[in-house]
Amino acid sequence: MSSRASVSEFWRECREIVGGLPEAEPEAWGFGATPPQADDLLSLVLAGTKTATASSLRDYEADGDPVPAAGDLSIVLDGSGAPRALIRTITVDIVPFREVTADHAVAEGEGDLSLEGWRAAHERFWRTHSSDPRGFEPDMPVVCERFELLHPAAGRH
Repeated sequence: MSSRASVSEFWRECREIVGGLPEAEPEAWGFGATPPQADDLLSLVLAGTKTATASSLRDYEADGDPVPAAGDLSIVLDGSGAPRALIRTITVDIVPFREVTADHAVAEGEGDLSLEGWRAAHERFWRTHSSDPRGFEPDMPVVCERFELLHPAAGRH
């Protein structure tokens, strides 16, 4: 089964189980930049530990992708590209990297949950994986997104 077919099947499953979803299939994507990162971060979402994420606004611009907005739906993929969760964006705030809050770091659910740990991990990530040629800068705009898990894929976590 192709990844696209499995995403469409998962979307049909979501629409049967979660009331009020639109017909249009939402974007499907995975967290992080590598399959292991996608799997690790997805496991935090499925456990209820991760309810937020952060992205570089400059990466959205460099990739030509729309910035998430409250109400957006997303199908989250695992490291192999299989659909594993449906999430809905609750809030989006764009702030300079140095102004990301400790509360947001905790909501991301990663590492030791400290702001210092969050900063170190995200600086490393953007220095290594940024789409924007400027990479990491202490004042770079960060898209801080809060989301809720609407539906996990049955029997896959």
